[in-house]
Amino acid sequence: MNKLLISVTASLALLAAAPAMAQQDSAADQGSGYADPAAEAQQANYSDSELNQFVEAQSGVMEVREDYIAKIESADSQEKAQELQMEANDKMVSVIEDSGMDIPTYNAIATAYSSQPDVRERIDSMM
Repeated sequence: MNKLLISVTASLALLAAAPAMAQQDSAADQGSGYADPAAEAQQANYSDSELNQFVEAQSGVMEVREDYIAKIESADSQEKAQELQMEANDKMVSVIEDSGMDIPTYNAIATAYSSQPDVRERIDSMM
């Protein structure tokens, strides 16, 4: 469980960077598809189907994270590390979307996993 919690936290950190980058790239594009996960986590009435999608997506996100963590840590410059982080982020987004889940829902469930014991218990029982 601790590995999942750490991975969820790390994944959120990487995915949280995407909206900020999108805002920098296009301040006029407010409908980038990203939402505040804390606001969505308040609902926490997720179906088993949504939670199963989250578990599937999280597994793929953990694989991408593990593939890139050493590369990022051994990058020879801050610029290269940022480039690798953006590449990893893009792959994580693809993994999440390929699981049939959108990024705001994934982030909201990850936030709920970290902050709501009932959601954490339901997800842990599916793993």
